[in-house]
Amino acid sequence: MTVQRLLVDAERPYDVAVGAGALDNLPEFVDGASRVAIVHPATLSRPAESIRKRLMTDTREAHCIEVPDGEVAKTSEVAAFCWSVLGQTGFTRSDVIIGLGGGSTTDLAGFVAATWLRGVPYVSVPTSLLGMVDAAVGGKTGINTDAGKNLVGAFYEPRGVLCDTSVLASLPDNEMRSGLAEVIKCGFIADPRILDLIESDPAAALDASSSAIAELIERAVRVKADAVGEDLREAVDQTAIGREVLNYGHTFGHAVERVEHYTFRHGAAVAIGMCFVAQLAHLSGRIDASLVERHQTILSLVGLPTAYRPGVWNELYDAMRLDKKTRGDVLRFVVLDDVAEPAIFTGPDTALMTAAYAEISR
Repeated sequence: MTVQRLLVDAERPYDVAVGAGALDNLPEFVDGASRVAIVHPATLSRPAESIRKRLMTDTREAHCIEVPDGEVAKTSEVAAFCWSVLGQTGFTRSDVIIGLGGGSTTDLAGFVAATWLRGVPYVSVPTSLLGMVDAAVGGKTGINTDAGKNLVGAFYEPRGVLCDTSVLASLPDNEMRSGLAEVIKCGFIADPRILDLIESDPAAALDASSSAIAELIERAVRVKADAVGEDLREAVDQTAIGREVLNYGHTFGHAVERVEHYTFRHGAAVAIGMCFVAQLAHLSGRIDASLVERHQTILSLVGLPTAYRPGVWNELYDAMRLDKKTRGDVLRFVVLDDVAEPAIFTGPDTALMTAAYAEISR
């Protein structure tokens, strides 16, 4: 497969390289640095060490910074550990941090880069489908707190993103499914062709070696790149949508993650969140029942959940009130008026939200 370069035309434009062998472009993105630090989870120690050796030269040091796997890496304590290593190795503003791993690792590494010396260059190398189509692209970085997910962070654009699709072959099926939730989201909010591709051949969408998955990644990255290029820092107007469109399914999905103490895969939670807002849009008269059913069908085709357990509405509601998109005490949801016609639903009636929850928790 040919490596494609997609431009994210934001405040500081950068390329996203997509395709088998994209990692071969990494030396280009660290050119001129005297030091490179590779932030990676323990499970990727071997490839991180291989990259470290590859980037070492007579004039450039390369260091590995091992962090925990998954969401437990996104804490102030782990970030402080990374800052300590950067201080000990003498990192300057011309040096480069590389985030190698899934979305949690790239979120953390980007936040460390954004905050060290008020910003050092950063390259994202996502190794999961979710990371490639979501966390690594867009310039959002962050860590979690006891109060909620990604509540501490920064908008900080990378120097580049390398999505090497050859690494997906080793992903467990559940990780591929989790990533497809974000791909499907992009289909509903902006690119219906994504939905057509998955509905016509769901097995190919789950096959990391298929031509279909390569096209799905490129299309999802383009949706995100277009949204970010128009609105890097997220519109705050009560009615404007901007890049907030990318949060389709996320307000309820993040609440599920919090209630489940982050033991749920992000994609599974977002899938449930999309079903919730589809019901919310239907009950408020925005969409018909067939579009709600299409959400449930396409998510089920790739093995994603479409319902959540009953009896925890109060906990979910409290979690949603802490969501970053909340304005004061007013909840706001990205909903659809039709496929590829997203809108903001501000302050829906509590009874309407409760009814939508009842529909997905039968």
